[in-house]
Amino acid sequence: MRVFPQLAALLVTGATLATVPKPGMARATAVDEPLARQASWSLPPPADVRARVLAWVEGEIVAGTAAAAAADRASAAWAEVEDRDGGVLDAAWEAIAATATWAPMVRDGATAGPPDDQAVPPFVGDVVRLWSARELVRQDRFDEALPILSGLDVATSADPATVLFLRGACQHALLEGDAALESLDRLLEREGELPARYARIAKLLRSDVSTLQTDSLDHIARRMRDAGRRLALGRAGDDTRAVQDEVVASLDRLIERLEDQQQGAAPQQAAAGGAGGSGRGQAGTPMSDSRIAGGRGAGEARPRDFAPGESWGDLPPHERERVIQQIGREFPPHYRDAIERYFKRLATDGEAP
Repeated sequence: MRVFPQLAALLVTGATLATVPKPGMARATAVDEPLARQASWSLPPPADVRARVLAWVEGEIVAGTAAAAAADRASAAWAEVEDRDGGVLDAAWEAIAATATWAPMVRDGATAGPPDDQAVPPFVGDVVRLWSARELVRQDRFDEALPILSGLDVATSADPATVLFLRGACQHALLEGDAALESLDRLLEREGELPARYARIAKLLRSDVSTLQTDSLDHIARRMRDAGRRLALGRAGDDTRAVQDEVVASLDRLIERLEDQQQGAAPQQAAAGGAGGSGRGQAGTPMSDSRIAGGRGAGEARPRDFAPGESWGDLPPHERERVIQQIGREFPPHYRDAIERYFKRLATDGEAP
């Protein structure tokens, strides 16, 4: 099974990511299974995340860095997004964006987090960076999103499921197989608490990356597409050239392996041809050099009696057509043309050319 390249990005683009199950959603966890291992992370209660975000908003207002109406805007933004299937990340971001004067810079992509001159709590800064990383993934900018995601702590994140999902998706897209397996396995530790699309896509990505073989044609083709993606984004720097160089090196290794296989098969075919006395190997290929085949026969052809008017090389019309059709199927077109000319010469001259 193969998962299409950028599949995770398409899912992220086509649907809003949720991390906390809606009321009534099954909450069976891996712990419910007798042999399941203990999960290494947990989902924070949405109420706790909301309290921490709104506490920062109120602190900003007291400090005089935001308008008095910012708290109301933040609360309304949280409620509006939380009522949808948007989850904690969107709700937290909208509440922060309603307060922070620097939020437009983040929306425009000028910065992937709070500006350096802004003193914000790590919890708030991580929400902003996670939101920015998700936007980068939606734009297929996996190589830019992954460093941000790698710097986020799952244990303290407001939305650890999204951190692990996006991290695994980026590592899958960038063909970092072992790292992708680690991220996806960790995400699936709480499979029963994840949104259905997270769990399903994580399983698909995991199955795909676990069967991908290094330097296979599939692996090479994916790296070619990755190089094309980078170029389409205007990233023609050292990293892109490194990917292209790796593709060329993999192709060279693949060609070398094929040549070694052919060279190893040649002596076996020659030995089989000599032992059989037919001058051909088991695959029916001719000898590489003209030489005495060393067969055990007497070397005499059986005489044939020709009917009146019959000569050497004559075939009944239906047999002749069958031979020509078979040659057309098994050999290049110029062989068929040569055989047809041969039979025409026989028909007109009565002898082989």
